[in-house]
Amino acid sequence: MAVEPLSNEEIERGLEDLPGWSLRDDRLVRGYSFPGHPAAARLVAEVAEAQEELGHHSDLTLGYNKVGVSVNTHSVGGKVTELDLRLAHRIEDIARGQGVS
Repeated sequence: MAVEPLSNEEIERGLEDLPGWSLRDDRLVRGYSFPGHPAAARLVAEVAEAQEELGHHSDLTLGYNKVGVSVNTHSVGGKVTELDLRLAHRIEDIARGQGVS
């Protein structure tokens, strides 16, 4: 099954149950804040493992106590697809498991 870019309406509907996520420059983006660097680094490590399982990867930015996530699908010209929404949900699950809301 080929992956197709989502319409803006489909993306907006998908974002309804992803609080904190938004669409910026054809990418789903979200930032997380932590009490310190080890907690932020743990999120990055867990997300990296999940991305390997899914075979779909985001761009992750690790700061002292912040993590930035940005995701789209390169194979469809850098647009947002259902794969990106699924990955965003998985990242949210991981973050909630670490106590981030």
